[in-house]
Amino acid sequence: MRLTYFRELMEGEFGAARAASVSHDHVFAQLGGRTVEQALEAGIDPRDVWRAVCEVYDVPAARR
Repeated sequence: MRLTYFRELMEGEFGAARAASVSHDHVFAQLGGRTVEQALEAGIDPRDVWRAVCEVYDVPAARR
């Protein structure tokens, strides 16, 4: 998954402001205790980051 597509999915699911908040503020156990931004900077595949976000925020399967 491309990073630009990941960003589109985040904004589509949460809106621009909340997507930014989720990316910068929420620490995900599934990402090793990192935020979305930290995980991406650490080289974790955006697809894996998206899966973690979907799991925690109960994103419906149709939008995963």
